[in-house]
Amino acid sequence: MTKFTVNGNPVHFKMPPETPLLWALRDASNLTGTKYGCGAGLCGACTVHVDGKAARSCQVPIGSIEGSFVVTIEGLSDDRSHPVQQAWIAEQVPQCGYCQSGMIMAVAALLKENAAPSDADIDGAITNICRCGTYPRIRKAIHRAAAGAADSGVPSPESTAAEAARIAPSLKPR
Repeated sequence: MTKFTVNGNPVHFKMPPETPLLWALRDASNLTGTKYGCGAGLCGACTVHVDGKAARSCQVPIGSIEGSFVVTIEGLSDDRSHPVQQAWIAEQVPQCGYCQSGMIMAVAALLKENAAPSDADIDGAITNICRCGTYPRIRKAIHRAAAGAADSGVPSPESTAAEAARIAPSLKPR
């Protein structure tokens, strides 16, 4: 049995340790905001935070994150108040929207590490694929989020977890 924390809730998965985190989240925890894109860690649709770092969940075996802290798009904020989510809305980033949860999670991790990224920093850190090609709006939203985060503070994984634990329904062990 693998144990770790998802969005502030302790979880226990009775799944083989080589099961990708993506499937544990989607199938066992019903957290479907994390999307399956390519299954090879290339597109980024499945990006979540593991111990505060962006990770492609299709490539993370659950056995490798025993005791870790995982945040999904559902745990980033309960009311779309995170600076990245606010910037996404303000800049009307989504077109089809499929890649957006992974993109938002990747950007939130970037801004935690670099509160004022340059275009080169963004290019190096955000390798997610948007098949609709909304990259100009994505870049504009990242800069807007960085400016907003500097004003309001990007929530830490710990504060996000506390908020998620307060509002999220308990996950049943599987």
